[in-house]
Amino acid sequence: MSYGLLKGKKGIIFGALNEQSIAWKVAERCHEEGAEFILSNAPIAMRMGELNSLAEKTGSEVVGADATSIEDLEKLFDAAVAKFGKIDFILHSIGMSINVRKGKHYTDMNYDWLEKGWDVSAVSFHKVMRVAWEKNCMNEWGSILALTYIAAQRTFPDYNDMADNKAYLESIARTFGNYWGERKVRVNTISQSPTPTTAGSGVKGFGGFLGYAEDMSPLGNATALDCANYCITLFSDLTKKVTMQNLFHDGGFSSSGVTQKVVSKYDTE
Repeated sequence: MSYGLLKGKKGIIFGALNEQSIAWKVAERCHEEGAEFILSNAPIAMRMGELNSLAEKTGSEVVGADATSIEDLEKLFDAAVAKFGKIDFILHSIGMSINVRKGKHYTDMNYDWLEKGWDVSAVSFHKVMRVAWEKNCMNEWGSILALTYIAAQRTFPDYNDMADNKAYLESIARTFGNYWGERKVRVNTISQSPTPTTAGSGVKGFGGFLGYAEDMSPLGNATALDCANYCITLFSDLTKKVTMQNLFHDGGFSSSGVTQKVVSKYDTE
């Protein structure tokens, strides 16, 4: 169902890979709500994914960019300004850990891989906002969002250095968000339930992860589409004064000590 919440709004969506991607769902919902946008991803991700079909479906332009490259980002934002003038929203849905992908244990970290994952998963968010800031291309009451996970606050086996990346990402949102406030632009992160995307499914033991979170969440896990709907509200004019927040979107997982469903699995009385 469409409510026209983003009618007339323009933006950039980073990170759509395939139909399982949260960014893919966000793009579909933005289109349904009346927004126009540019889709962007790193060249290697574009070769792996199906971005052109999403572009065709949503009437969008694809502009490839490595989000760790200032030069690439400058070209991307120049293209956005040429197409739209100033923009209203940005979604950063980018994350990667070579240590996770290659099964490297946290206690035996490859630091070159760590730095690469940190740059891709967290520092790229600063670079995206820096280029947008320097080009002064955000409309007042615009919205900048990044996706994160509760491992930034809690320890989860095998999430590895991605937990550190997410903690840094959230810090960037708060610190840069303070400066963006001067321009009446809001910056937030969404801490989503574990979601079976291409990236999420690459974490060792993800199936157990997913099941445990489902049992520990009073409302159950939030799906990629649920997250997309939440993103829409944060791009809309309904949330103008929400900024510098890490917003948990996880069915209540983040506030639950234990649920009856979990207790019942261990109660032998």
